[in-house]
Parts: sequence; C-alpha cells; structure tokens
Amino acid sequence: MSDTEPRLRRRIEAEVGECCDADVQQRLDELVDLAASASGDDGPRDAFAALGNETRYRLTRILSATEGELCVCELEPVVDVSESAVSHALADLVNAGLATRRKEGNWRYYDSTAFADDLLAVADRETEA
Repeated sequence: MSDTEPRLRRRIEAEVGECCDADVQQRLDELVDLAASASGDDGPRDAFAALGNETRYRLTRILSATEGELCVCELEPVVDVSESAVSHALADLVNAGLATRRKEGNWRYYDSTAFADDLLAVADRETEA
C-alpha cells in the first residue's frame, strides 16, 4: 500500500462514513481514468512552456502586435539575441502552435496564430484585473 492510500481511505471515510479496500480501489481506478482523460492534448501545455522563455515570449508579443508577417532578420535586432537563437525560438513557437511559418525562396516569414493572440489577450486581461 502506498503512502497515499491511508490518506485516501481517511478521505473516503470522512465523506461517506465508512471505507473498505474495494472503495479505495474504485476511487483509485476513477482517478487513473481521470488522469488519462486529462492528458490527451499537450497543445496548451506546450504553448505555456514556450512562453516560459523570455525570447520566445517577446517574439510572440511582437508577432501578435504586428500586422502581417515578419522575417528573422527583422526580429533579431529587437530581441537582442543571435539570428540562430531567434530561428530556434521561432521553430519552438511554430511547434507549440503559437506562430506560423511560410517559406518563400530563401526567406522564412512568421506570424502569430489566433491561439497565440487569444492566449496573450487572456493574460493581459488577468494582469489588468
């Protein structure tokens, strides 16, 4: 029996007045099913993780505030990191669903997604409250 099970048993007893091994097992099974259903989509988690880096956060803000697409060469001077670091950060944003990438010849253009814009809008509303 794990250290958690006695606590879970006490919780069930407090809730329903009594508890047996079957009650504990049933609740553990319910919790395992709940955890499995909650871990299906990693998109939001990936997006929050991407925004946890200062460079990626600033790039997302810039792309969201800009009308249209921007090239790496336009972003590099405003985030004060190397071109390769900007490219890597942008690739992470694309993978997280926060930016789009379009290639035209040797140039790659980036734009924010509606998801990124919505996420930043929610963050802004929360900081204003």
